[in-house]
Amino acid sequence: MNINKMAMDELLKNALKEDIGTGDITTSATVLADKSVRGRFVAKADGIICGLFVCERVFELIDDKISFSASKKDGEAVRAGEEFAQVSGNAQSLLTGERTALNFLQRLSGIATKTAKTIESLAGFDVLVADTRKTTPGLRIFEKYAVKTGGGTNHRFNLSDGILIKDNHIAAAGGIAKAVALAKKNAPHTLKIEVECENLDDVAEALLAGADIIMLDNMSLPQMKAAVELIGGRAKTEASGNMGEKDLCEIAKTGVDIISIGALTHSAGALDISLKFCDYGL
Repeated sequence: MNINKMAMDELLKNALKEDIGTGDITTSATVLADKSVRGRFVAKADGIICGLFVCERVFELIDDKISFSASKKDGEAVRAGEEFAQVSGNAQSLLTGERTALNFLQRLSGIATKTAKTIESLAGFDVLVADTRKTTPGLRIFEKYAVKTGGGTNHRFNLSDGILIKDNHIAAAGGIAKAVALAKKNAPHTLKIEVECENLDDVAEALLAGADIIMLDNMSLPQMKAAVELIGGRAKTEASGNMGEKDLCEIAKTGVDIISIGALTHSAGALDISLKFCDYGL
């Protein structure tokens, strides 16, 4: 997944403005302007690192003379107590950017870690683990990147990426068949059509209408298994609906092709990471 640099910089600049306000009063009052330091990034818990380039870019936007290096790459595992990156330069600049850089690094590493653990729990099953659009407003490009880094699959990035006919679309259109027919008539032929189904009658209607992907929304395990059998490979199947709270191995046993999990992004905890200054003069 490629991240547009201009879009990234805009997000990071806004994050810095939010944190700095009119100025870092504490740092300006207590640290000499010409002071240089070196710092170490240390993991305080086991996990998957993600967002190193984001962390580096935060410091660059404050002071392009800051030096950042990492002994790990995004997607690699770290252990509690392990040092994985270093930063050096002007102390005022580093202190001003520290919190924003860590916020991104911890958040993205937490998502990558949760995704990797989820995929590990499904070892042996031929099923994809996908994210959703349940992301932090404004941070989707980073959070979906973190899911990919953890080994997951990205669902739609935004509403222009594909056709997903959900319950309210169905209600507004007048039924599944009408919604699919309108989508086939009005949308580009290159786009696949996915339909959210809540029961076996919905599945049968979506199949007859020509849906390419059928989302099995909040179905019980017996319903899900029956739906997969009914579909019989004529459409891709996606299990969805509070998947983060369910036994994913049991879901996978039903034979679905994809499990989409909003909790990968909306409920991932931050990976505990610290930045400690180790040299107070360079």
